Amino acid sequence: MTDTLTPSERSERMSRVRGKDTKPEMRLRRMVHAMGFRYRLHAKYLPGKPDLVFPSRRAVVFMHGCFWHRHEGCKLARMPKSRVSFWREKLEANRQRDRRNQLRLQEMGWRVLIVWECQLSTPEDTARRVRDFLNEAEVDHDEIG
Repeated sequence: MTDTLTPSERSERMSRVRGKDTKPEMRLRRMVHAMGFRYRLHAKYLPGKPDLVFPSRRAVVFMHGCFWHRHEGCKLARMPKSRVSFWREKLEANRQRDRRNQLRLQEMGWRVLIVWECQLSTPEDTARRVRDFLNEAEVDHDEIG
């Protein structure tokens, strides 16, 4: 059976898709907070409004949904079966925008880490990656001083 929606039904369904405070983002926030790191949320002054911002470390973390940001090789990044050309164009534009924002952040001197939704299924590995990434700033700072 196909899921045929009217334009208003589709609009209603899409309006429920959150851009921030998603379940994966909240899991990541709790994980990072439990490690003792403090952060700012969705800094509007930075390209892409990163999910977690660590100003003193000049570091940002994006929590990317595998579907919306096209995590290559991930089963969660499957292409919808209907309106394929629409979705391909939309999702590819998301990827290009993400890449532009990452480059702009790096040009501004920020370090960028992407955490994919599917990586939260191995929380220990994800926590280690985030901790190592955030602690790099301390090593860099210590070497300068």
